[in-house]
Amino acid sequence: MLLRVTDTDSDTIERVIEGYRRMTPQAKMRAVSDMTKAVQYMAVARIRKQRGATSERELRLRLASLWLDRETMIRVFSWDPEREGY
Repeated sequence: MLLRVTDTDSDTIERVIEGYRRMTPQAKMRAVSDMTKAVQYMAVARIRKQRGATSERELRLRLASLWLDRETMIRVFSWDPEREGY
């Protein structure tokens, strides 16, 4: 059973789902890409607010550390999010 916690009425949810069903695969991929970019934009804004002025490299590393585990960050980027602080 799928549990939905939402403040949106069921008729609206059904219309949204039906709209997704009518979308082409390309349109669905574009929507996912747009949502991913929006989430990353908000994450960058949070990092800048918390950290202030940082280099572009540090900003990108901090953003990556939100998606990648610590071991991957160290192995791939030689950057430890625990040592550097979140």
